[in-house]
Amino acid sequence: MPQTVEIAFQGLKARAQSTAVILVEPNKKLAGWAKKLDKATGGQINRALSSADFKGKARTSLDIPGIDDEQIGRVVAVGVGDVDELEEKDWVMLGGMIAGQLSSRRVRSASVIAECASVDTGKKMAPNAAALAFGAQLRCYAFEAYKADAKNDESRPAVLEQISFHVGDEKQTTADYGALDAVGQGVALARDLVNEPANRLGPIEFADRCAALAEVGCEVEIWDAEKCEEERFHSLLAVAQGSARPARVAIMRWNGAKSKRTKPVCFIGKGVVFDTGGISIKPAGGMEDMKGDMGGAACVTGLMHTLAARRAPVNAVGLVGLVENMPSDRAMRPGDVIDSRAGKTIEVLNTDAEGRLVLADLLAYAEETYNPKFMVNLATLTGAIMVALGREYAGMFSNDDGLSGDLSDAGFATGERVWRLPLDKGYDKLIDSKVADMKNIGGRLGGSITAAQFLQRFVTDTPWAHLDIAGVAFDSPKSEINPSWGSGWGVRLLDRMVQDKYES
Repeated sequence: MPQTVEIAFQGLKARAQSTAVILVEPNKKLAGWAKKLDKATGGQINRALSSADFKGKARTSLDIPGIDDEQIGRVVAVGVGDVDELEEKDWVMLGGMIAGQLSSRRVRSASVIAECASVDTGKKMAPNAAALAFGAQLRCYAFEAYKADAKNDESRPAVLEQISFHVGDEKQTTADYGALDAVGQGVALARDLVNEPANRLGPIEFADRCAALAEVGCEVEIWDAEKCEEERFHSLLAVAQGSARPARVAIMRWNGAKSKRTKPVCFIGKGVVFDTGGISIKPAGGMEDMKGDMGGAACVTGLMHTLAARRAPVNAVGLVGLVENMPSDRAMRPGDVIDSRAGKTIEVLNTDAEGRLVLADLLAYAEETYNPKFMVNLATLTGAIMVALGREYAGMFSNDDGLSGDLSDAGFATGERVWRLPLDKGYDKLIDSKVADMKNIGGRLGGSITAAQFLQRFVTDTPWAHLDIAGVAFDSPKSEINPSWGSGWGVRLLDRMVQDKYES
């Protein structure tokens, strides 16, 4: 993964670069370094703020060019709002906004005077300055792998190359940022995977990306189609059989807990590298977006990178099923009855409801093999979830109140929010089949719920949650920290949940 912006930390005494960012609070005078600069320039900054009636309102900015200083030629004032009311996610968003403002002004290097983000809590400095830098890192992501002349492209939005944060405690802020940097790497990896075109990223190539996690300390096992057959992954292979590109399963393990005997936490991702719908083919309009139907697998891969890179004190397993859903003379047909690892038969009424077939085998295997503390699966599973929740929340279904609460808490802390929807036996009749143990669709109504009910049949007594991320994994609304089509959604959410609730 290429580094898109260099982040550095310096003490407040260090001189800034030619462009400086100052953080302005409402109803407060300039202080510290900004006050000194204003005094050195004969009050130039204060006059500019006053003439523009700039009050420091949250997420506002003012460009002050032509600063009369030997090193500083330009100041960008950014309003932070009431600092006492800002939470960690607000500092992250503010950091993204700052990077966005600098990029829009085509600034290549800058210094952020983060004095108000360096708050002494009595024991140590609050990690707000590190959160600012993390937001900038997320914002500066750019996917330009296939742009031959990206560096010379005048319309290129991400031009910021280096940004320094001037903080009260350089050593501690650097340490605080270390773990966040690992999260940012995981998000960037997940975004890269979703953004890749399907002709460049098939099941084999995706599996190779998973195998590369050995470089950060993960144990990685890659199964080919023969191994999948040996392990009775019949429903996963049924999806793959229509494609000339063979299936792969990647199993990534990070053993960071004090005891290797500690039960692992388990994450499972749907990795349909391209989904035509199979014989039940999708409409042509928008089908190109189906290169992102592996958003769940991308998240799991990015998460496993993060846990290993920050040396998380937890045992974790990530499993991804990698297939391509294509129509051909070998493809499964509507009306076929297929087997599964769990021994349950499935009547396939729609070959475009394929993701649940991939997940079914993975869930059964993970529970049987690892006996995990919990399982969370992620999948761009249903369009129905977007009808229900739009693109702001992911749908969450769970058999465990504690796990769903942990996910909700992490969602509000990071801004990657989930909304719990019902699982109920009353919906089961919608997927009961007359010729098999179940059918893979339940009709037009409650499509996201019946998909979750289907998955639940492959889980016994392990705490489990299913996250339907169809609305948030790709083509989601742009934000201060996400300029990308592939959002990398879920890496920050799940890392935060693990960090807050499950580390030893």
